[in-house]
Amino acid sequence: MTKINLPFFFVLLMLLFTISCADKNKDIPVIPVDLTSDLRAPAYPLVTVDPYFSGWSYTNNLYDDQVRHWTGKEFPLLGVLRVDGETFRFLGKENLPLKPLLPTVREEKWTGKYTFEQPNGEKWKSIGFNDAGWKAGTSAFGTPNEPNLSTLWQTKDIWVRRAFNLEVDLAGKAVFLHYSHDDIFELYINGIQVVKTGYSWKYDVVEELSEEVKATLKKGKNIITAHCHNRTGGGYVDFGLYEKEENKTSFIQTAIQKSASVLPTQTIYTFDCGPVELDVIFTTPLLMDDLDLLSRPVSYVSYQVKSKDNMSHEVQIYLEATPQWAVNDDSQPVDFEKIEKEGMTFLKTGTTEQPVLEKKGDNMRIDWGHFYLTGNSDKNSNFNFGDYWAIKKEFQNSGQITETPVEELSGNMTKKMTALGYSSDLGKVGSDKKSGFVMLGYDDIYSIQYFEKNLKAYWTHEGKTDIFQAFKSAKTDYATIMQRCDSFNRAMMADAEKSGSKKYAELCALAYRQAVSAHKLVKQEDGTLLFFSKENNSNGSIGTVDITYPSSPLFLIYNPELVKGLMNHIFYYSESGKWTKPFAAHDVGTYPLANGQTYGGDMPVEESGNMLILTAALAKVEGNARYAEKYWEILTTWTDYLVKEGLDPANQLCTDDFAGHFAHNANLSIKAIMGIASYGRLAGMLGKKDVSDKYMKLAEEMAAEWKRMADDGDHYKLTFDRSGTWSQKYNLVWDKLLEFNIFDPEIATKEMAFYRTRQNEFGLPLDNRATYTKSDWILWTATLTGNSNDFDALADLVYKYANETPSRVPLSDWHDTVEGKRVGFKARSVVGGYFLKMLEDKLNEK
Repeated sequence: MTKINLPFFFVLLMLLFTISCADKNKDIPVIPVDLTSDLRAPAYPLVTVDPYFSGWSYTNNLYDDQVRHWTGKEFPLLGVLRVDGETFRFLGKENLPLKPLLPTVREEKWTGKYTFEQPNGEKWKSIGFNDAGWKAGTSAFGTPNEPNLSTLWQTKDIWVRRAFNLEVDLAGKAVFLHYSHDDIFELYINGIQVVKTGYSWKYDVVEELSEEVKATLKKGKNIITAHCHNRTGGGYVDFGLYEKEENKTSFIQTAIQKSASVLPTQTIYTFDCGPVELDVIFTTPLLMDDLDLLSRPVSYVSYQVKSKDNMSHEVQIYLEATPQWAVNDDSQPVDFEKIEKEGMTFLKTGTTEQPVLEKKGDNMRIDWGHFYLTGNSDKNSNFNFGDYWAIKKEFQNSGQITETPVEELSGNMTKKMTALGYSSDLGKVGSDKKSGFVMLGYDDIYSIQYFEKNLKAYWTHEGKTDIFQAFKSAKTDYATIMQRCDSFNRAMMADAEKSGSKKYAELCALAYRQAVSAHKLVKQEDGTLLFFSKENNSNGSIGTVDITYPSSPLFLIYNPELVKGLMNHIFYYSESGKWTKPFAAHDVGTYPLANGQTYGGDMPVEESGNMLILTAALAKVEGNARYAEKYWEILTTWTDYLVKEGLDPANQLCTDDFAGHFAHNANLSIKAIMGIASYGRLAGMLGKKDVSDKYMKLAEEMAAEWKRMADDGDHYKLTFDRSGTWSQKYNLVWDKLLEFNIFDPEIATKEMAFYRTRQNEFGLPLDNRATYTKSDWILWTATLTGNSNDFDALADLVYKYANETPSRVPLSDWHDTVEGKRVGFKARSVVGGYFLKMLEDKLNEK
């Protein structure tokens, strides 16, 4: 009989029990935070799923302002860490929506007087002016397709007067002007000028009134007057007054932010919260090799805490969102539902109206479907709705929120805000990190209307997968997803640094989520992918070809199927006969309604060249031209149009349409020639040798003629008919990338030498006409010669712009090279063009 050593036996049993318990209560894995970025982002991406489900931090410190949608509207998130009873706010800022005194069209349509004829003198700005000869009109005033439009304005100028009565004086109160305009706008309150813009178009601008202006807002009659000049495109006018409710701040003390790093799929913050260190990681796993994951409308907020002083500390965390994530405007009524399902608690909110796919436009947020806050249901974690202030006080006092249902929740956010809250008790925290996460999600029910048919998002698989299944997968796969994101971040950053520099890698990291999340992935019943871009902050078009063109390098690198998804709808539009012109369409509608082009003009050479070049680039990456073969007849039509019209383009727009129409555009001519060469290359890949020879010869002849027409001594012209002009010839990059080699290589060398003498502090201007530039085109131009010194000389100033610009918005691709300020645009997908140098290196490897 074998003797048993009892002390050893009991130790062994205890060890096995401990291991068993550890397996059952396995901690959430810690996310590595050693990969960092030094770039101070213009805005930090936090939640980046699609054009609607989008949240950004516009400030250096995560706690200095509300989280905002890319349009600038508040999408609040609040985060607080409680350490040994002391609270530290690390995310967001307590604030409530403004209350309307004089509503804009968001709350109600208002009536004013207007005229299209310029008034005499300045008296039109005063309350005593006789406006009997002016027409009465209802807001908003604007051109067709503008939001909430009632009164059509299609002349160059409009003057508007809005008289109103006040019951009390407003002096000493916190009063704000809310206005929207397109384009040049001036506004007066009781004769005092409050707004004077340059050439710009902005919606939902909020500015606090000065004491001087508020002093004029007396009990009785008052007047707001405005004048707007529409230089080109859309025109719009709307304005009103709002009052701020006095805040009842709960979490005054902030954490101390130590670092913020933007990586391709994650933004990582580190804070000191008294005696502990807190990491907060925002992850949207936009991994292009997994389309289910890419399209899944779930974003993670992870947290991990450790002691800094080797002592144990009692730690609790509080996270909060509001229904503002689920409305276009805060005036819309909302409802709530708490759901317990499969070990998870879901806080669900959305509008009571649910106008599915009823709105379209640029400055729009989704107001159908539902926003969710969810995570594990366990004894240490609570989810609940609550009064905006009461739920915070509850956490502040006790370290947790109750799960007791609140009897009455306010669905009117401008009168009383309801919060969606989460608290978790991490217990005693020592030198080992303790971690957790919550998930934010949005179920949009239907995502896109495609030629009158409503399509669900890709992740639903035509409705077979619901939002709860998506959340379950997101929770179950959390550890794997975090590991995959970390691996991708490291690989992409390393590849980008190898292609350019550390600065270039950090620029690409900043661009990655912005570019991908400016799209929505759906599919047709036959499985055809449709990867729709939204033309953010330019005109709201959906599926715009000259947005696809600059963004394409990113998608050509990481998933060519998505490039097809960017083009399928344009080919279908022509193939179906819905688009009958002999050149490619500009778009297929205004987001999210893809029912046919809504852009006011055509870009014949631009879009035809873009489609041909992209089809050839796709064939180069895939090693075959089977995709081109499907649409050969359409490609032939577009190519023949370029042969006829492309060498010396007539007066027309190109992708840089903000610069206006002009003829004889030398860079646009290059695009046409590249398009023709692309067709010739594709023909060769398909065994059509005679066709290939014919079009390649045409392209070569046109390239030689281009050099003669564009030559201007030490550089090449902006337009063939104007000496002393110049422009970036960014379209020339495809001659090298696709190995056409039809342009004299001396052209790129000469141009680059000239460009390096024309740079300003924040980059190379687009051309000689203005100091503004497009940063995506700079990164293309930087690639022209293949010389790393040339590349760094141009790319480093784009980094300087991103790092130092005072324009704190999601990265703008259109900025001034002297002042470093945004001229227009933000949050657009075209920054995917930053990846062109990486694409070149990938093609060279092949």
